[in-house]
Amino acid sequence: MMQASEQPEPRRADTMVNRPDTATTVVLTMRQLGIVPLPRNYELFYEAVTTGNRELTDALSALGGRPTQKQIDEVAHRFLNRGNEHAADEARDTISTKLDEILGLLKKERNSMETYGKILGETSNGLTGRQAITREFLEKIVSVTATATRTSIESQSNIVSSITDKSQELHEVKSKLEEYKRLADTDALTQIQNRRAFDRAVSAIYESNRGIAFGALILADIDSFKTVNDRFGHPVGDRIIQIVASIIRSTVKDGTFVARTGGEEFAVILEGSGEDATHRLADEIRQAIMEAPFVNVSNGTNYGPITVSLGICMATQARGPDDLYVKADRALYASKAAGRNRVTRFSSINEGAFSKSWLLYRSK
Repeated sequence: MMQASEQPEPRRADTMVNRPDTATTVVLTMRQLGIVPLPRNYELFYEAVTTGNRELTDALSALGGRPTQKQIDEVAHRFLNRGNEHAADEARDTISTKLDEILGLLKKERNSMETYGKILGETSNGLTGRQAITREFLEKIVSVTATATRTSIESQSNIVSSITDKSQELHEVKSKLEEYKRLADTDALTQIQNRRAFDRAVSAIYESNRGIAFGALILADIDSFKTVNDRFGHPVGDRIIQIVASIIRSTVKDGTFVARTGGEEFAVILEGSGEDATHRLADEIRQAIMEAPFVNVSNGTNYGPITVSLGICMATQARGPDDLYVKADRALYASKAAGRNRVTRFSSINEGAFSKSWLLYRSK
C-alpha cells in the first residue's frame, strides 16, 4: 500500500488556469486528485480554475489526494457560501413531517365522523323499529345524540385548530425554503445571480417562440484581470468584481437578468430587444465601466482604468442555449482579440474557434 509520503504531489488547481478548455481542465484536475464527479464538486473546482483565487486553490491543494467528501464540502462552505443545502434538507424533512401530521389529523377526523354517523344511524334504526316510544326512551336518544354531537364538534374544533397551526408552520418553512432558493441562485461575492441561475435562465429562452424571437445574450469579461490580481492582490480583485457587477446592474433596466457566470465573466439576458438595441446597451455597460473610478478613497491608490470586452448574440442566431452561449462567447473573444474594451456582434464575425464549455451544472 502506498504511504502518504510516497503519493505524488497533487497538482494545484491554479496551475491550469490558462488552459484553453476550462471544462477539460476541471475534469482532469478532479480525476487526478481522486475527486468524486458530483455537480457540487465541479462547481468548486470550476471556481478555482476560472477565478485564480489563491486561498481557494491553496485549500484544495492542502486536501491532498483522494480527500473525503466531507473535507471537500467544508472547503466549499468556506469559499462558496454554501451553507444552505443542509438547512434546505432540514426544511424538506420538516415539511414531510408536518404533512404527515396533517394527514393523521384528517384521518382522525374521518374516523370521528364515521363514529358519529354510526351513532346517528343506530338511533334512527331504534326510532323506526319501535312501535311504542316512551318518554324515557326519547330522553335517552336525545342524550346520546347530544353527547355524540358535542363530542364531534369538539373534535372538529380541535382538529381545525391543529391544522391551522400546522399550516402556519408550513408557511414559515415555505418562506425559509424560498430564501434558501434565492441564496442558492445568488453569487456570494456580488449578490447578483450565479452560474446555476444563468444556466436555467438561458435554457428558458428556448422554451417559447417569443423567447427565441426577442431574446438576446450579452457576455462581458473584465480585461487583463489576472494582471490586476497579480499587481494588487485578490481582495482588490474581488472588490473590482463587485463594482463591475454593481455598474452592470445599475445600467440595465430593473428586472433584467444579470449574473456572474464565473471568475470575472458576467452575463445579461435581454427580452424584447433587437440586435441594435442590444448592442447599444452592451456599449453603455462598456462605457460606464471604463469611466468609473476604481480608487481606494482611504489611501488614494488608483486601480484603474478597468475595462471590459463584450460579445452579443441574438437567440434567433443560435440553435439552442448551448449554441447561444458559444456564439456570444465567440463574439466576446473576438473583442479580446481585436484589442479589448469593445463590443462585438456575433453576426459580424466569421465562425472561429473562440469557444469554451458551459452548463457544467445543467439540471437533468
